Amino acid sequence: MATNITWHPGLTRRERNELRGQRGCTVWFTGLSASGKSTIATALEQHLLHLGLATYRLDGDNVRFGLNKDLGFSERDRNENIRRIGEVAKLFADSSTIALASFISPYRADRNLARQMHAETKQPGDEPLAFIEVFVDLPLEVAEERDPKGLYRKAREGVIKEFTGISAPYEAPDNPEIHIRSDKLSPEEAVVEIVKYLEEKGLLKANT
Repeated sequence: MATNITWHPGLTRRERNELRGQRGCTVWFTGLSASGKSTIATALEQHLLHLGLATYRLDGDNVRFGLNKDLGFSERDRNENIRRIGEVAKLFADSSTIALASFISPYRADRNLARQMHAETKQPGDEPLAFIEVFVDLPLEVAEERDPKGLYRKAREGVIKEFTGISAPYEAPDNPEIHIRSDKLSPEEAVVEIVKYLEEKGLLKANT
């Protein structure tokens, strides 16, 4: 880690929120492949944009075409994948944007690290950034039945190694802010639940 660097203070989060007219936060979707994370996150992004709120979706597959294209799927690479995305999501949230992060993120420790990043403050007057963990849950057998990309079949055949839920672990959240059973709710119903939570926590309006 570099030591010859200095943090340069700027606007406080409250000032930025007031100028932009909204609060930043991160909504972190976690769950098995084919659980519906990206589908729900995309629907939520569209809804929030229609409300006039700045929001941006970070998708597990998409970031591997650029930022994380040097990473594979070993435990170490998965750790680094989530560390980088946690930092990127924090930057979006710090800019008073609602960041939607849709990642399998199978390890609790990695998700907790992302949460801790958002809790850190570097200048007086700043409040921690809200981090909302959304567990998109469904039985493994249902995920395998869906299998839109054919990944579970390849994992069962041994073609794909270290596949979450089959040959690599998934550690479910202990206490997520929101728990969605995607085999029982439609994406639209899931969005309603998430928006209700954000509204109740005052995250869809600027600080006053």
